Amino acid sequence: MVSPTLPLLVRTRGPDEFWRKRKIFKLAAHYRGRRRNVYSITIRNVHRALVYATKGRKLKKLDMKELWDTRLQAGCEQYGISIDTFKDCLARNNILLNRKVLSDLAIWEPRSFEALVNLSRERAVVETLPGLNERSVMNQVYGLANLKIK
Repeated sequence: MVSPTLPLLVRTRGPDEFWRKRKIFKLAAHYRGRRRNVYSITIRNVHRALVYATKGRKLKKLDMKELWDTRLQAGCEQYGISIDTFKDCLARNNILLNRKVLSDLAIWEPRSFEALVNLSRERAVVETLPGLNERSVMNQVYGLANLKIK
């Protein structure tokens, strides 16, 4: 019988390597072929996928910010006020709503959004801020000509 010596115990990899590799293989479970089965290939592909996932999370945030700004721009255009004036007047009225909430109001709650536009429009008139226009032509196109905007 051979008794294990200290150098032999240090050289053995044991269960740690198994679980470390298993973690990687679980991340690659949906891959095809050798990309799933061969560790040296799997580790490269998993690392690459994780890098893209990290970048994707940042890009998703930027995409959502752009979408919210576009929706808010369209809502403000509809009521004849620039987006900068609208946000500035809301801040001066101590109405602190972020882009997401304002764009959701513009899409799903047009009457609430119209009330916010009226508040900001009144503040802009009182303080003679630029960025007030006439109502957009889009109001007549979509049958919104009867909306009362002062």
